[in-house]
Amino acid sequence: MHPTIIFRRLLLGLVSTVKDLVTNATLYLLDFFLTLYNLVAPNKPKGHVIPEGHPGFGGKWPEYTPPRNGDSRCSCPALNAMANHGLIARDGKNIKFTDLYTAIGRVYNFSPAFCYVLASNAAGLLVRNYSTDRLDLSDLDAHNCIEHDASLFRECVRVSVIWVVGDLAATGVDSYDDPDQGKICEPLVEELLSSGTGPDGNLTSNDVSRLLGKRRVEAKRQNPKFSLASFHKMFGSFNGSTLIVVFGGLVKDLRAFLTEERLPDGWEPRTRRRMGLTMLEFNCTVFPMELSIKEEVDGSMTGVGQERYAGASDTKKID
Repeated sequence: MHPTIIFRRLLLGLVSTVKDLVTNATLYLLDFFLTLYNLVAPNKPKGHVIPEGHPGFGGKWPEYTPPRNGDSRCSCPALNAMANHGLIARDGKNIKFTDLYTAIGRVYNFSPAFCYVLASNAAGLLVRNYSTDRLDLSDLDAHNCIEHDASLFRECVRVSVIWVVGDLAATGVDSYDDPDQGKICEPLVEELLSSGTGPDGNLTSNDVSRLLGKRRVEAKRQNPKFSLASFHKMFGSFNGSTLIVVFGGLVKDLRAFLTEERLPDGWEPRTRRRMGLTMLEFNCTVFPMELSIKEEVDGSMTGVGQERYAGASDTKKID
């Protein structure tokens, strides 16, 4: 027992908790007032969502360059697209969290409070200092950081397993899985792009809810080590809502964004709020999308994967 160390740990924990409470209260209060302002202020004019003088103004984005060998990419198409256009470091390495904050706001028209939460939470998940530290994009793919099972765009991390059912020994590989989360999963993306039920085949919020439920069931069935905490369920719906709110669900834009991680020529965010998209406004899409996933309440998620353990009482040891 080391009383001095214990006391310091408790004191630091208390200070950190109070600091977090004050910071979060300030951010959410700011977000609330920005939302109120957005309700009364006129939207930014079309073609002027990106500030004049900044890359992307008028839909003119910097040259797109696909990632080269050795470049760092992650499971988030939005961050990869920024690197591919040089809006953050093109190699995806040595990026300041503070620069990430600035770039997200300018490119996708998120509010200052929203951008800070995104960038600072990324720093927190990686146990780094938001103000002074840096990251490579691939750092974010530490399992269950922002990378999570049942993604709409990526397969789960590969898992190898061996189990016995009755007299049958089954060696397993979690089928379709891929350890490189920076790699685009074309079958999943194509399924997503072809699933729209809106006008001209564009995606709706209900379409994304349906696909999220399908992916969760499939991933749990395939992966014996499947995990999906409430935080990551919400993050999945956050990603899906980005397709609807920021891209309007328009397949013609999403195809370039998801298959090449490129911002289309002439594109600008569909959200034109004067102070940027706030957390409160965004969550008006995220929560309904998540709560509309029927597989979470109809027993599908509970029952899937149980066949793996059928006859468990007859399990025999593998020599």
